[in-house]
Amino acid sequence: MKIDMNGIVVICGNYGSGKTETAVNLAAKSRLKGMQVKIADLDLVNPYFRTREVRVFLEKLGVEVVLPDKKYMHADLPILAPAVAGMIRQPAELTILDAGGDDVGVTVLAALGKYLSQQTVHMIQVINPLRPFTETIDGCLKIKEEIEASSKLKITGLVSNANLIDETTPEHILDGYRFIKEISHATGLPIKFITASSRMIPQLDMNRFHCPVLTIDRKLVPPWKST
Repeated sequence: MKIDMNGIVVICGNYGSGKTETAVNLAAKSRLKGMQVKIADLDLVNPYFRTREVRVFLEKLGVEVVLPDKKYMHADLPILAPAVAGMIRQPAELTILDAGGDDVGVTVLAALGKYLSQQTVHMIQVINPLRPFTETIDGCLKIKEEIEASSKLKITGLVSNANLIDETTPEHILDGYRFIKEISHATGLPIKFITASSRMIPQLDMNRFHCPVLTIDRKLVPPWKST
């Protein structure tokens, strides 16, 4: 099954959900399929996993990457590049906004409200049930409500990103799929896709998934694993 994502897509989720890795891989895979893709890094809170860290990789693929001005590259302040508003007014075939984690990280979206209100916006909540606060349905719903309240936007779809990085097993991904189906049932929101690392794909029976699967090639490395 193909991932059917176009227009303006906001990727959000709690800290540790893997939303930025998801955003980067969605941008890369969509570009490789021939789509015109833009991505804006709006994560001004998390100092470790930011789209800007893989800017060169994405730009080599032909993805347009929009970042805050260089003097604000490491600032944890809601400072927006004028180009972000510009890309919302004139979106690409796929325009991805990588928002910050939790309700704090998405407040920047409220500042873009006057631009976003003029467009059709798809807001995707990335859920990793193997992380704190999202291991229960109630926890996921609470984060959903907090994100919506702070961003002034409604979440329109769900993504399961069940993983423990190098310790991930096929059962983790299957359990994540079952879990996201429960969230979908509780909210009425569609499952847009689930993720699985490239090393996991050969070990999975794809017939067990009734939604698209985004292959994740890990591009973001936490500082404690850097050499």
